Amino acid sequence: MGKPTGFMEFDRLSEAYDPIEHRLKNYKEFVHTLNDEDAKTQGARCMDCGIPFCNNGCPVNNIIPDWNDLVYRGNWKQALDVLHSTNNFPDFTGRICPAPCEAACTLGINANPVGIKSIEHFIIDKGWESGWVVPQPPKSKTGKKVAVVGSGPAGLAAAQQLARVGHDVTVFEKSDRLGGLLAYGIPDFKMEKTVVDRRVAQMEAEGVTFKTKVVIGSKDLPAGINNDATEFVSAEQLTAQFDAVILAAGSEVSRDLPVPGRELKGIYGALEFLIPQNKEVQQGKANPINVKGKHVIVIGGGDTGSDCVGTSNRHGAASITQFELMPMPPEEENKSLTWPYWPYKLRTSSSHDEGCTRDFAVATKGFVDDGKGNVKALKAVRLEWSDGKMSEVAGSEFELPCDNAFLAMGFTNPVGSLLDAFGVEKDSRANAKATTDGEGCYATNVAKVYAAGDVRRGQSLVVWAIREGRQTAREVDNFLMGCTTLPR
Repeated sequence: MGKPTGFMEFDRLSEAYDPIEHRLKNYKEFVHTLNDEDAKTQGARCMDCGIPFCNNGCPVNNIIPDWNDLVYRGNWKQALDVLHSTNNFPDFTGRICPAPCEAACTLGINANPVGIKSIEHFIIDKGWESGWVVPQPPKSKTGKKVAVVGSGPAGLAAAQQLARVGHDVTVFEKSDRLGGLLAYGIPDFKMEKTVVDRRVAQMEAEGVTFKTKVVIGSKDLPAGINNDATEFVSAEQLTAQFDAVILAAGSEVSRDLPVPGRELKGIYGALEFLIPQNKEVQQGKANPINVKGKHVIVIGGGDTGSDCVGTSNRHGAASITQFELMPMPPEEENKSLTWPYWPYKLRTSSSHDEGCTRDFAVATKGFVDDGKGNVKALKAVRLEWSDGKMSEVAGSEFELPCDNAFLAMGFTNPVGSLLDAFGVEKDSRANAKATTDGEGCYATNVAKVYAAGDVRRGQSLVVWAIREGRQTAREVDNFLMGCTTLPR
């Protein structure tokens, strides 16, 4: 453990942020990693509680108390080795994971939990700065070939694990750069893309082949889905050329809002705004949607909505309002009822702090035409919730100016035509159907075709994607070789 009395002596210390007025001028990351002494102090707060609930709170089962202790003692490289033993990409999770491990921290029952995410961020940044993160190529090759469709965290994790045990892995991506939503979706101010690029370089040195701008299985993609492909490979070609195929294409179909006026100009899916913005930052291609001086309404209260808020703030929007269908959560959770599970409580992001009006229990009724086919206002009504059911509050209708609306209500399922091209059976939510435990887990109904990440479980967290990618790699290795040394 860390210092035996550390949890009584030291309080939680959060990472420092750049001032709002400074960070709104650019799209750079603005969160500062802990320094050595502050990281040691946070590590000292770990209680060695006997049953480390944080381990199970973390989807990849990070061995958190161990690396907390190593950080407290200044054994940075050992801490990095322990961290990497369960998580291929702590540089992703240390930046954008919401940290369910901290919700499960025993110290959090009656005090501020250990700053686990900030320690993870510190360890991996220290590792890169010190030159400890290096390629781990296999000692020998198996001669087996594996195709991975999708280069998000699930696909990358599966590819890295399989390459390190000697398989020839090719990752196919329909966008013009690698990373999935890490590259095109999550704004650069939350995670700069050099973080993904250096991992790609590491994996290339480990033997992974990456092919961008290649669409797999079907050219028929729904509107609003990014597709930079100039090459098409059919499902039949892929299964014929490779010994195993992993579908890790994510859950890309956005939930729409079928209300009057939806067809008006100025109303977009969230990714129609966020992806071009990432391309503008990374490639200099101007975002065709510019909200400078405009009244923006974001519909949806989750992370994607928050990303629209932060991006709109950097554009210089005149006003930003974010609607949420559900009632406003309590500011503090009832820990005796929720711990060690993920609590239901109000969460305020750094983007909200930069400027945003948040309104809860609101339903959009329609959009108003300015007479020229553009949206000029949004009509809404307040909701009342009882026993999990909502009803409109009589006489509560209202209207707000709206020059641009962004629909950030989540994602419903993966692209159906991709699964259909392979003949993969779907579950009741139109995701790829595959189990996660027992013999043949992560295998679909189609021989040698596996599914991992959001394409199988539905939209979720980056840390769940990494977990599923790692576990799928183990199953594929076992399928190809009859045994496996990869961790579960």
